[in-house]
Amino acid sequence: MSDYSKEKNSSEQRGDIIFGRNPVSEAIRSGRPIDSVLVAKGAKTGAIVGILAKAKEKKLRIKEVDPKKLDYMCAGGTHQGIAAVAAVCEYKELDDIFLLAKERNEAPFVIILDEIEDPHNLGAIIRSAECAGAHGVIIPNRRSAGLSFTVGKTAAGAVEYVPVVRVPNIPSVIDTLKEKGLWIYGADMNGEDYRKCDMSGAVALVIGNEGKGISRLVREKCDVIVSLPMKGKINSLNASVAAGILMYRVAECR
Repeated sequence: MSDYSKEKNSSEQRGDIIFGRNPVSEAIRSGRPIDSVLVAKGAKTGAIVGILAKAKEKKLRIKEVDPKKLDYMCAGGTHQGIAAVAAVCEYKELDDIFLLAKERNEAPFVIILDEIEDPHNLGAIIRSAECAGAHGVIIPNRRSAGLSFTVGKTAAGAVEYVPVVRVPNIPSVIDTLKEKGLWIYGADMNGEDYRKCDMSGAVALVIGNEGKGISRLVREKCDVIVSLPMKGKINSLNASVAAGILMYRVAECR
């Protein structure tokens, strides 16, 4: 079985991939929304050095990957050691979330994702966030899925309406949200039954990584930890399912 068998199919792999030195360089220069720049290990020489310098100037995420993975992602195309994953839309700023809440004359409702790695989960959460009336989704720069083709497809158009903000530090942005009057609810095991919580007002809901949950530091920053009661024999829900349930609890309280 291929090392990359978790990828769904070649159309998804190629739907958001730009590869080759000139195409990547032009994509960066033009200001096209880019989720990340991928460079093959050992390929940081020649023209690639200049391309990476441009990427750093634009504060793009740069990831070093195995050459075989790059071959696979480019479906055998001539990538010359570098590729870019195009974002389906531009990332927004934190102020855009508060502007949207103000335009709607509503208390801010924010979703914070602490290292959600599965693009299908991210897309489903963005879709649920739009439906539940959230004003924005915050994700970290690293160890997180980005606004890829798969995310956009799964979100079913919601990325056009929900600001997605990428930040370097989740605990730091939680501090900023607290300063703006938001109450922070973290979803994790051994918390308070979510049905007993009044989640009205200005709210940020934190959803953790699919396997590890929310990190220790992020958990410590939360005002309340909420849990979903488990009636079956397993003790956890898919991250996007749990997020959807909790988002609608917030919507109900609002």
